[in-house]
Amino acid sequence: MQITRFVLRQMTSRYCHRMYSSAVPAASSIPADKMVPPVPESTTKPPNPKLDSIVNNIAALNLLEVAKLSTLLKQKLNLPDTAFVPQVASGPAGRAAAADDEEEAAPKKVQTSFKVKLVKFDEKQKVALIKEVKNLLEGMNLVQAKKFVESAPTIVKEDIPKEEAEKLKEALAKAGAVIEIE
Repeated sequence: MQITRFVLRQMTSRYCHRMYSSAVPAASSIPADKMVPPVPESTTKPPNPKLDSIVNNIAALNLLEVAKLSTLLKQKLNLPDTAFVPQVASGPAGRAAAADDEEEAAPKKVQTSFKVKLVKFDEKQKVALIKEVKNLLEGMNLVQAKKFVESAPTIVKEDIPKEEAEKLKEALAKAGAVIEIE
């Protein structure tokens, strides 16, 4: 057991000595005048001189030259003609103007399907309304029509065109019902 420890210590010390001793000559081989200290994190890093000169050259261009430069860059880099500009939310006035623009750009939705709703009915004309409901709605007998009328407010028909909804409203209104079209 002691022999094993001794051998391990010897191997570890040789390995560590080689590892640290091989790194020292490499670091000391760099001349002191070429060594650059790292920039502290609190300060800004100096700009790359190549990029700095490009930025200065672009800043000196006029608007026409910038437009030509943009066109050339798009051709060279195979970029699409449309710009990908992120939309930044401004104050309430900016949001209102954007909403107005969207409303103008988007076509108004036209309602194509309507819902006919029986809101209430006249108790004196209940029998006539039940008969009218039975005749207008397919597959309904008198008992079902009576339960349907008494369950008001209820939807008579959904997803129907405006002309059909108007005809249904007119027929049920003559029978004593109050109808809404939604």
